[in-house]
Amino acid sequence: MQKGQLTRTAIIEQALQSATQVGFEQLSLATLAADTNMSKSGLYAHFKSKEALQEAVLARAMERFSEIVVQPAMRQKRGLARLETLFDGYLAWIAGAVIEGGCVFMALSQEYRNRPGVIRDKLVQTFKDWHSTIVRVVTDAVDEGDLHADTDPRQFAFEMAGIGMSFQSSSRLMARADAEVMARRAFARLVNDVKENRGSATAGTH
Repeated sequence: MQKGQLTRTAIIEQALQSATQVGFEQLSLATLAADTNMSKSGLYAHFKSKEALQEAVLARAMERFSEIVVQPAMRQKRGLARLETLFDGYLAWIAGAVIEGGCVFMALSQEYRNRPGVIRDKLVQTFKDWHSTIVRVVTDAVDEGDLHADTDPRQFAFEMAGIGMSFQSSSRLMARADAEVMARRAFARLVNDVKENRGSATAGTH
């Protein structure tokens, strides 16, 4: 990787960390210049506008989410193991495995909920893609016989995403020490509600 690309990557990583703290709209080239010990003109050479910086940061966040959450799950066998790994990665992402401030997408969803434009459009698509990923993994788990045939993947995705959002607010805003325990308990209950108990047919014979 050339020096210019390395510098650009470092800028984006710093901006990604800052975004969860101050938001995208407060993310300025001047502030970022101070954080990275670069001149504003130096930053401008890489990003011609704040909007270009914002788009690059959001794209990097999507890449990191895939690396931390989605890709490890997809390396697991189809079924419940993949679903559980997906949830583990989701919690790790929110807990700050990559970005200290938590899930940047949840933070930006509040900032851009009523602000039309390119960033909001990309953010909406990110949430849709995440829900689609959960739906696909749950559908595979049904096909593998790990979950009941009548499981509603879209409803499951809705509830699993909701657990993550509750975990974010409980751990970040309310600073609840038991937030992760409660999130995992909620997920276990969600899975148990639709889990195919393959031993149930013989349980009554013992």
